Amino acid sequence: MKKLLTLLLFFGLVKARSQEYFPINSGVKTYKDKSIAFKNARIFITPKRIINNGTLLIKEGKVVNVGKNIAIPKGTHVIDLKNKSIYPSFIDVYSEFGIKKPKQSFNFRENPQYDATRKDYYWNDHIRPDINAFDEFVFDKKEASKLLKQGFGVVNTHVDDGIMQGSGVLVTLNTKSTKAHRILSKRSGNYLSFSKSKSKQVYPTSKMGAMALIRQAYLDAQWYEEGHIQTTDLALEALNNNRNLTQIFKAGDYLNSLRADKIGDEFGIQYVILGGGDEYERIKDIKKSNATFIIPLNYRKPYDVTDIELTKKISLRDLRKWNQEPSNPGVLQKNNIQFATTLYKLKSLDDFYLNIRKAINFGLDKTVALESLTTIPSQILKNPYIGNLNIGSHANFIICSGDLFDKKTTLYENWIQGTKHIINPMNSIDIIGEYTLTIDDKEYKMHISQKEGKYQASIKRENQKIKANFSFKNNWIQLTINDKNSFSRITAKVSNTSSKLEGSGIDHNGNQINWQAIKQKKEKTKKSTENKKAPEVFPSSYPNVGFGNYTIPKQETILIINTTIWTSENNKVLKNSDLLISDGKISKLGKNLSSTKAKIIDGTNKYLTAGIIDEHSHIAASAINEAGHNSSAEVTIEDVINPDDINIYRNIAGGVTSIQILHGSANPIGGRSAIIKLKWGESADKLLYKNSPKFIKFALGENVKQSNWGDHNTSRFPQTRMGVEQVYIDYFQRAKEYDNAKKSGKPYRKDIELEALAEILNKQRFISCHSYVQSEINMLMKVAEKFNFNINTFTHILEGYKIADKMKEHGVGGSTFSDWWAYKYEVNDAIPYNAAIMHNQGITVAINSDDPEMSRRLNQEAAKTMKYGNLSEQEAWNTITINPAKLLHLDKRTGSIKVGKDADVVLWSDNPLSIFAKVEKTIIEGAIFFDIQKDRLKREELKEERTKLINLMLQEKIKGSPTQNPSKKIKKLFHCDTQ
Repeated sequence: MKKLLTLLLFFGLVKARSQEYFPINSGVKTYKDKSIAFKNARIFITPKRIINNGTLLIKEGKVVNVGKNIAIPKGTHVIDLKNKSIYPSFIDVYSEFGIKKPKQSFNFRENPQYDATRKDYYWNDHIRPDINAFDEFVFDKKEASKLLKQGFGVVNTHVDDGIMQGSGVLVTLNTKSTKAHRILSKRSGNYLSFSKSKSKQVYPTSKMGAMALIRQAYLDAQWYEEGHIQTTDLALEALNNNRNLTQIFKAGDYLNSLRADKIGDEFGIQYVILGGGDEYERIKDIKKSNATFIIPLNYRKPYDVTDIELTKKISLRDLRKWNQEPSNPGVLQKNNIQFATTLYKLKSLDDFYLNIRKAINFGLDKTVALESLTTIPSQILKNPYIGNLNIGSHANFIICSGDLFDKKTTLYENWIQGTKHIINPMNSIDIIGEYTLTIDDKEYKMHISQKEGKYQASIKRENQKIKANFSFKNNWIQLTINDKNSFSRITAKVSNTSSKLEGSGIDHNGNQINWQAIKQKKEKTKKSTENKKAPEVFPSSYPNVGFGNYTIPKQETILIINTTIWTSENNKVLKNSDLLISDGKISKLGKNLSSTKAKIIDGTNKYLTAGIIDEHSHIAASAINEAGHNSSAEVTIEDVINPDDINIYRNIAGGVTSIQILHGSANPIGGRSAIIKLKWGESADKLLYKNSPKFIKFALGENVKQSNWGDHNTSRFPQTRMGVEQVYIDYFQRAKEYDNAKKSGKPYRKDIELEALAEILNKQRFISCHSYVQSEINMLMKVAEKFNFNINTFTHILEGYKIADKMKEHGVGGSTFSDWWAYKYEVNDAIPYNAAIMHNQGITVAINSDDPEMSRRLNQEAAKTMKYGNLSEQEAWNTITINPAKLLHLDKRTGSIKVGKDADVVLWSDNPLSIFAKVEKTIIEGAIFFDIQKDRLKREELKEERTKLINLMLQEKIKGSPTQNPSKKIKKLFHCDTQ
């Protein structure tokens, strides 16, 4: 007992009538906070610490004691909870409760705003770590009551506005308390996202811009903390002050979760990540993040698939997601990934228990489900006094009739800080069942049921459904029946022992009526000993779309025999030859090769080539342009690679093995590129070339000066071609000065944008420049020469034929289209002989796509150079293999068939330059990523899978489940000028 008193004193629960500083001016002073004991209950102290027939003792809003056979002090109010259960109240760790949604201030008819509006704060309005939700919070009693009915006791709420959103506030849902008493923490977490605030400041316009901005803000906060910035910056001060808070990042899907974690790793920050419920799609990568997740429970409804034509609109991925989403919490559990669940994104609170039970049905353990609503949120928020019923914790608990997640369980009360909130009267009686209802001389069949805590009754007479309104509150039944426009209103109070309901009523004429309802006895049935059949969950593929791989292709030892090999090495063609692939490399090349370990592929009457390389592509990315500034050298496409893009599969089906994903042409200085191998099914990081050369996109012409942007959004510098030149000169001068400061050995402010530009000056990063007009091409070469470096590649370069001699002298390559012209003014002088003319001048020339459809037909685009310019077969083929490899500085690794190079090869059914040629196999680093025979099998399998999923949805509709209308999601295809 002495130890217990010591513990209570430690937590400040035994106050020994400590002095109160509020005077009492009305009558005799009393102490209202008496002890309350709840006995004979099944008590979940934590999800894993459970006691039966236990006692919970609370006082002054805290748990004083809990256990079996504990001493109950005199004067304690005792409540007997025999056959009832007590659970800790839930915590919603990601909420916007009590926060007014910010209004959009941007008017799209106005000219854009490029500068910040907040004085003494960071240069970008979307960096708002200084915002404190406590200042914005207004308790909403009505909304609180709704949450209390679901079992929630505490919410962690914040202002969801900006890329850095500031700190949250942790509050209880105690509707009978004061604001000061409800607030558990005024700074409960630091919030981030990839979404801009409601400010109309333009930058950033893309996710990669948001990622670069977060990085730069972290670097500037460190620079500020070290005392290098003389002016006051309240945003950076707040960012530094929030460093020790829980860092919560709103990602919203698995790709963004991995992107957020990448930033965190760079700065030694472990984010708690709000996911999207699709973590199961890349669960191994999610696990590697080591993050704790917050998981929404907003499962999609089944589609209405009764119309076959409309059903064709639904993608296989969306059909799968309906089936797979409820399994996500269970998958996280199986992979030992810690997570909390949240009401965030849930359209209706009525779906909360329905979706939790669905997750349990799909494999989630009930204990883990409870942890995700109690102890895990408590850990995330670093508050040990919520989410449990340990001694000293807040007296936040639910009293219910049984297993909390059982459909039949009734929630009676939700106590918050020791204050009772009634959900359903605890002495309510079980009236669920079948009744014979008699009203005067009319007999009805009445079925009373309960759904999500609400009672309802269906009434029939002679198998005809009768309109009725029914309610059951405080043990009183209210029933109104409309039988052929004859109204009857009846009432009754139900007693514990009654199986017969009777009472008074009036009919539509106001006359008194007599009625009774006799409950039918249930026939006893043997309980089935068999387990309920678990729902069928279709497996995820990598990626989780049609034609995805269920297992990632592995490197094999492969021997391709008796085929025609176009080597792309000095125009050499080897007939009736063999190729041996081992350990992802080209091992041997010649005739009559053999290997006991190799998979044999017969190449008779077929052609083997190096894989096609697309020097200029915009597929496999979630964003292409960062248009907020005239220079966006700080952004990188590597941040926004999308491995789920079906165009990857379409490209390998067209023989493409490598691509450079370039930033768009929205600004003179664009972002850094990503060079990837099209390893269909691999994660974003594994698509990237290891130790690849560094590239950046520059642009000239109409796009960068906003000629085609309409009447608004066109105030950004530059507005003329002269201004474009000045941008380059100014930025390279700044980069030169930055580089000098960096090399001086003195402290310097790290600037991600200038880092990339300094790399160009130091010949560590190469420029691929979007270009059309002769004069501008000439201008940029002169600028480069002024700063002592060379342009690496002019892409598009449709007037390259005019200045091929100067390009050769400068040492720049050309990556062009085969026969595009006249699609805008600056292309008017384009000719299809452009590639051949540049080639004949000794320039390294590649044919690129810049288009997701053309990219899978680059073999045919290359063939056009034979018609327009008389290039030989091998010269034409080189424009999409070894030449782009040279432009990308990858020719020592890929682009041709040579012993020691990566085994990136393609087997064709016919001459690769023929329109009749089909890709039979695409091999990347010794793994077969496309096989035409497997492709045919996949098509049949996908048809069968669609049929099964549609039938499952039909069954849901037959059961009466709500459905949604089919809709076709049109994928956005990126081009240079995509905004």
